Order: sequence, then structure tokens, then C-alpha cells
Amino acid sequence: MGKQSSKLRPEVLADLRENTEFSDSEIHEWYKGFLKDCPSGNLSVEEFKKIYGNFFPYGDASKFAEHVFRTFDANGDGTIDFREFLTALSVTSRGKLDDKLRWAFSMYDLDGNGFISRGEMLEIVTAIYKMVGSVMKMPEDEATPEKRTDKIFRQMDKNSDGVLSLDEFIEGAKSDPSIVRLLQCDTGSIQG
Repeated sequence: MGKQSSKLRPEVLADLRENTEFSDSEIHEWYKGFLKDCPSGNLSVEEFKKIYGNFFPYGDASKFAEHVFRTFDANGDGTIDFREFLTALSVTSRGKLDDKLRWAFSMYDLDGNGFISRGEMLEIVTAIYKMVGSVMKMPEDEATPEKRTDKIFRQMDKNSDGVLSLDEFIEGAKSDPSIVRLLQCDTGSIQG
């Protein structure tokens, strides 16, 4: 029973074509790879952490991977199915800047209340620092997760209420590309 069919049903393909930025052939390729890694058709948080950790061999990616997993798991059932996987991958790899920033906001908004608190930001930034380990050299004003969180809030919290709204988050990121870099775990920038 546990083994998924290796063929995508036509209605699933049509749905993914409509809701992602991938072509039919790319969808089929991703599906083959997904089933190879997850024969059951569902990815658990432990499997996800293991796969994610392979990309960050010099640090501990497990906590950050849990946050990414939660954001990928759109229906909150504790697993990622192929649709959830490909939809999130489409946003993060090929989405427009606003879509990427909305996705990032939902990852930072741990309690889902529509705002990012300083504590939520600190938790994610701390997970990023653990993940990249000692590989990245940080400027002095970003030397610790606390300093980086303070810097992000100074630049984004326009009404000084101690939380970031979605609008503040998106506007702050758009008005200063260095903020996008601060939010990411690498030094590249998001393409719009």
C-alpha cells in the first residue's frame, strides 16, 4: 500500500502546471526524484532534516530545516507531499520577489499571528547562524544572532511597535537589498 504510483495523475499534473512555475517535463523529473527519496510519497520532518543537512555540512541545519519544513507543510499534517514540495520550491526558486518575501514572512511568523516578533526573528536568525556554522564571516554589527536581529528591526520596524507586519517586512526588504541578504542564509540576493 505505501508505495506511490510512479505516474502523476493527469489532474495532479494540471494542478501543478497551474500553480507552479515548472513545465510538464520539469514536474515529471521532480516527481521521479521525489519518489526516489520518498517512496511513500510523503516526506517526514526527520527525512527532510537529513536531506537539508546535506547542503550544510559545516553547521547544524536541523533547527532551520524544521522551520522550512513547517512552511512547506501547507496543510499542517506533519508531512510534505509532492504538491506541497513543488509548490514551495516554485515560490522559493522561481517566484516573484513579493511571493518569495511572503513565503519568508510565513516562515519567520512562527505563531502565525500575522506579525514577526523580535523573539521569532531571533529564533530563525539563531537557526541560520547554527546552520552556516563558522563558514561565513559576519560584519561586527551582525556578529551574533541578537545583533543581526536588532539590525533587521532597526531597518524594518517603521512604526516602532516591536513587531514586523507583512507590509513592513516586504517594504523593508525591497527598499534595502542588504536586508534581503540579512534574511537569507547566504550573501547572494533574491532576484525579482
